[in-house]
Amino acid sequence: MRKIFKFFKNIFVKLYKALDKALITPISRAIFYLLDKLRNNPFHIERFLNRPQILLYVSLILAVATFVLVDSQVITLVETEAEILTKEPVTILYNKEAYVVEGAVDTVDIILTGRKSALYLAKQLGEHEVVLDLTDYEASDTARKVPLSYNQTVDNISYKLDPAYVSVVIKKKISQTKSISYDLLNEDKLNEKFSVDSVSLDQSEVVVKGSEDALAKIATVKAIVDLGNPKFTEAISYEVDNLPLVAYDEKGNALSNVEIVPATVGANITFSTYKATVPLQILTTGDLIPGKAISSITVNGKSDYTVDIYGEKEAIEKITSVPLTINVGGKGENGAETYRVSISKPAGVSSISDSEAKVIVSFGDEKQKTIDVEHIKARNLGEGLKVNLEGEGTVPVQVKGVNSVIDPLTADNIEAYIDLTNYKEGSYEVDVLIDSTDPKISYVVSSKVKIIITKE
Repeated sequence: MRKIFKFFKNIFVKLYKALDKALITPISRAIFYLLDKLRNNPFHIERFLNRPQILLYVSLILAVATFVLVDSQVITLVETEAEILTKEPVTILYNKEAYVVEGAVDTVDIILTGRKSALYLAKQLGEHEVVLDLTDYEASDTARKVPLSYNQTVDNISYKLDPAYVSVVIKKKISQTKSISYDLLNEDKLNEKFSVDSVSLDQSEVVVKGSEDALAKIATVKAIVDLGNPKFTEAISYEVDNLPLVAYDEKGNALSNVEIVPATVGANITFSTYKATVPLQILTTGDLIPGKAISSITVNGKSDYTVDIYGEKEAIEKITSVPLTINVGGKGENGAETYRVSISKPAGVSSISDSEAKVIVSFGDEKQKTIDVEHIKARNLGEGLKVNLEGEGTVPVQVKGVNSVIDPLTADNIEAYIDLTNYKEGSYEVDVLIDSTDPKISYVVSSKVKIIITKE
């Protein structure tokens, strides 16, 4: 209120000063001039004008005349100013059940011009309602240039809209039935030990409405399931209402110019938690110093350390171990090395019981022995082919490691194989490979085997 009072006070002060300068002072001078000329007038005009009642009437007449002149803008005491109202909403009037409007704007800028006092009232009291009236238009493939209108409620204000016109295309609204699916949102916010077991929507189809062109762009309609919902705290089933429906084109872009009826659906969402316990598989990179081998490996103080993994059942069942890689390049001079290693989650695993491990690798003197391996398996042989080994099929394998590790080894502990990927009919000499996951043992096979591949 103080600001408003001060504002009007300033206006009246300026008005008084302007009146004094423009009217009262010149009129007073004119009166004194006339009095001087008529000083000897027998009617005694000076005595007449000196009466208090006469001066009061003259002042009142001058004030009323000045007000009329200022209000009719014959006299402008305040400079014209402009005010811009940005992003004012536009109300579109049309038959929403029968038509679709393309090209309309949601907001406009309004430029108001007038006296400062009138602009102030316009900003405070005006409703600023901008309307795009399409009630008299019918559907057509041709764009129409339609003016926007502004409901200006304060007098003595001029306005301009930006834009003042819009080019719109009015199309007939049609409807189609579409099947719906679901899409999971914010999966990273779900409890890591949970997985979505099933999502059952309340209905399988919805009605989509829009122009023929817009409906032709719809590739899918999906219910959005927000897994960040704080109510999902247990691995149970939940009844969820009001899942929003969104229409997408073939590129995955959401379509805003179509109407989906109903706009939301309900669903039953079931969460499960599947756990498996698997060992950590230690892998090594790099070569130890000559004459040294790994004698033992412990993880968090255990030689057979395991972790619990969580995720979807199909993915978890395929995982037999979690790999953990350490670099032993140039090691072996000291009796042991300690590593602190982060445990990465394998693909398909949502949560793992441990995120890091303390690995202690002990070293000893390398020894070696040779073991004759007889049973050599063939892998990746093409369909409709068979393979035969020439000769006895026995291959000497040199085994290296510390005595305590290699002494118990026999041929039954060694899995030798040949990789026949891309081999066709014919005779070949191929390398023998050893399938080993134990980093404490290294194998050397210097011999090749002769094979003959024929059709079955």
